[in-house]
Amino acid sequence: MPPFRQRTAQGKLKIEHAIIDGVQDVLESLLAGNPEIRSIIPGVIRPVRDAKGKIQIRITVPTQNGWKAIALSHGARQELFVSTAWTREQLAEAIEKALAA
Repeated sequence: MPPFRQRTAQGKLKIEHAIIDGVQDVLESLLAGNPEIRSIIPGVIRPVRDAKGKIQIRITVPTQNGWKAIALSHGARQELFVSTAWTREQLAEAIEKALAA
């Protein structure tokens, strides 16, 4: 295992890559308040022009074990793979609460 790999939030936030500034705190808050979320795996970070202002997280498509979402902040976008049995609406509500915290 590489030395840069970290395990946080009871091992539910899998940090394999860097995470966009500010997004890690939101994800940890989301996991702390919602035991129904099995894990969150952040993916690749790509630069984009429309990611200005406060952090946004949009749920995009269902996956085999949950949902894919996109985090936007600081001129970058990052894929997030959320493992949960929740519906899109339940996850969206939990994300809104974590963003507001």
